[in-house]
Amino acid sequence: MIKVRPAGERGKTRTHWLDGNHTFSFNRYWDPSWTGFRDLLVINEDFVAPASGFPPHSHADMEIITYVIEGALEHRDSSGGHGVIRPGDVQKMSAGTGVTHSEFNASQEAPVHLLQIWIRPWQDGVKPYYEQKAFSEEERRGRLRLVAAPEGAEGAVTLYQNVTLYDALLGAGEEVSHELAHGRHAWLQVVKGSVTLNGTRLDAGDGAAVSDEQSVTIKGEGESEVLLFDLA
Repeated sequence: MIKVRPAGERGKTRTHWLDGNHTFSFNRYWDPSWTGFRDLLVINEDFVAPASGFPPHSHADMEIITYVIEGALEHRDSSGGHGVIRPGDVQKMSAGTGVTHSEFNASQEAPVHLLQIWIRPWQDGVKPYYEQKAFSEEERRGRLRLVAAPEGAEGAVTLYQNVTLYDALLGAGEEVSHELAHGRHAWLQVVKGSVTLNGTRLDAGDGAAVSDEQSVTIKGEGESEVLLFDLA
């Protein structure tokens, strides 16, 4: 079973510096039909104006992944984490017992386009932890590259939850498949371009929940990029 979340039906946040799009209920946006999927709680697609960003704010007991699509985002947090996130980088922050962080567009001239993803951790109260890794285009071209996983499997960033996250870059006609173990679910988020998921067309910004399927097959309908979550 595949349930599509169309990009145009997502929740919105608009300010002078932020164009936010919420796949699931977030902040002042509430949709009882879309409060998350399994342990995946937030996928926000944000466009942040130059020299602007999210001022210091606090989180606790959450796995937070930041993925930059275009531009550069500067991160600082109270655990000592600091870095600039660029396309191909995956940054993970375990908020744990509590952390304060800020995220600002690193450019004075160009906007930054990013995804922020929240995953419920399997244990509360862990020590805050920051990690960032780069994954080359070659690693992701035409295949599902593991980029976040428990215990940092295969060089991925570490997740404190039974979730694995894959990234793939696909050209027109390129196809990748992923087997789902019994009782597992998947969420596909289209980052760029258009794909078909088990024959269902999805465009940039669309997402899809997958349950009761033995596998997922993703085919590029042009130059495209997807994130695939394998969830308990």
